[in-house]
Parts: sequence; structure tokens; C-alpha cells
Amino acid sequence: MLRDTTALTGRLLKQVVRSPDTLITVVLTPIAILLLFRYVLGGAIRTGTANYTNYLLPGILLITVGSSVAYTALRMYSDSSTGITARLRTMPISRSAVLWSHVLTSLISNAVTAAVIVGVGLLMGLRPHADLGGWLAVAGVLGLFTLALTWLAVIPGLTARSMEGATAFSYPLVFLPFLSSAFVPTDSMPGPVRWFAENQPVTSVVETLRALVDGRPVGSDIAIALAWTVGIGAVAYAVAVRAYRHMQTVR
Repeated sequence: MLRDTTALTGRLLKQVVRSPDTLITVVLTPIAILLLFRYVLGGAIRTGTANYTNYLLPGILLITVGSSVAYTALRMYSDSSTGITARLRTMPISRSAVLWSHVLTSLISNAVTAAVIVGVGLLMGLRPHADLGGWLAVAGVLGLFTLALTWLAVIPGLTARSMEGATAFSYPLVFLPFLSSAFVPTDSMPGPVRWFAENQPVTSVVETLRALVDGRPVGSDIAIALAWTVGIGAVAYAVAVRAYRHMQTVR
């Protein structure tokens, strides 16, 4: 299974590298949003912190993951619609390797993208105070969040009937950080919006990452973030595996 997953992951990573539109959307778009909020809108936003780049970074990373997993769904849909997935099922390889190769490709590409965005953030004034343990915790939380959304992306990748349908699910994922504490404190929001922002999963993940980068105690945010992330990932995994097995039975 490991050998087959490695081989299929290598194939998908080559597709990522050879796809300029993927690189532009996944890398340049979050950087553009970071530049917009840091240098255009940042002067009018009051967060109670001296360094707005530190405040922005976690939300930008989550937007990156949300836009990136759309391509996981697209690649999965492309393989299914062109018969590649069906062809792989007839070969003497592990069937689970087909799904896990897409998941690992998402994790690897998002890790590289996150490193690039952190590097750009450092050039723009990011001043982290996290030690090695803090950065490992950041990587763990962000990786778990990516894993959960990737399994969520696998579902439309297997079940959608069009390319647009396979990627449309990602729009709410990219929009959610704007309705959280990613760019402004929730205290500044009107009542109903504030309630939603404080009780949706992105806010707890953002607050956890922000505290870890700043070297502050994470408090209860990390427990809430992990509960949301693990819960979403577990449900998405179960549904994705069921959809894959159903597809095998039907086809």
C-alpha cells in the first residue's frame, strides 16, 4: 500500500508542478490578499495588537488551504471522469492508495505553500515568538486542518457530475475566514454576525495558530479547534470511503 501510494502521489505532484493556474491560485492569490490587508486596509483596522502581520497570517494560511483543496476535488474528478480511476482499480495495486495519493498530494503541496507564505510574511514584518515546539504545534494544527478539508474535498471529487460541481464546495471554505476573527476582532461585529463568527470552526483554529505563533498560551481554543477539525475529518473520511466503495460497485 505504501509503495503504491508513493508512486501515485509522485504522479499527482508532477501534475501540480506542471499546472501554472494551480500555482497562481494557490500561492499568489493568498499573498495578494495578505498584501491588500496589510498595506491597503490594515491602517483602518484596529486589532489591539502592534503587529498586524502577525494577526493576519493564520487566516491567510487557512484561506490557502481552502482554495488548495478545490484542486484535490478537481484532480479526483478528472481521474474519475476520464476513466483513470477505473483503470487503476483493474491493476494489481492497493485500492486505498488511489484515495490516499490525492490526500498526501494535498498535504505536501499545502506544506510547501504555507512555508512560502510564512516567508513572504517575514519579509512583510512578521515577527513570530514561537519556539521549536510552538512551530511544530502550528504545523500539526494546520496539517490536521488540511487533512480534514482534503477528505471533505474527496467527496465532491468522487460524486460530482461536472468540473464546476467538483470545485464549487470550496467557495464557502474560502469565505469562512472572512466571517471569523482572521482579519478583525469579533468584538467589532454586529450581534448575529459576531455570534456566528465566534462559534464557527475557523475562529478557534485561527486563534490557536495566532497564539502559537506569538508564543502565548492557547487556552481552550486548541481543544475547540481540535474537536471541530477531528470531527469534520472523521465524518468526511467515512463519507468519502463510502462514496468510493459505491463507485466501485456501480462501475
